[in-house]
Amino acid sequence: MIDGASLTQNSQPSNVGAATNALTNHWRVYIILASNGSLYTGITTNMCKRWRQHSRRQGAKFFYGKKPIALCYVEPGHSRSSASQREYAIKQFTRKQKWALILQHYGPLLL
Repeated sequence: MIDGASLTQNSQPSNVGAATNALTNHWRVYIILASNGSLYTGITTNMCKRWRQHSRRQGAKFFYGKKPIALCYVEPGHSRSSASQREYAIKQFTRKQKWALILQHYGPLLL
């Protein structure tokens, strides 16, 4: 998991082909752990900006009365459409399934 203080912006690709791909597949699906223990799933093109918005209770009503505690999961490389579809799919997961997804990708880092 990544705490909010350690978020940094990614550098842009240096070659034209990668830049074109980055423009079409720059969406990310993410899961944030909230102060009440719940998990929030969303999509963004700028994780740092979105984290700040959540921290300031701007945007998602989910964070009214809750604070984002940790960025638990990030899945890069999506188009807007595929990110929305993946977000919807993850939102259908049970809490147990969401934690399994997080641990599948980041479990070794937590040990």
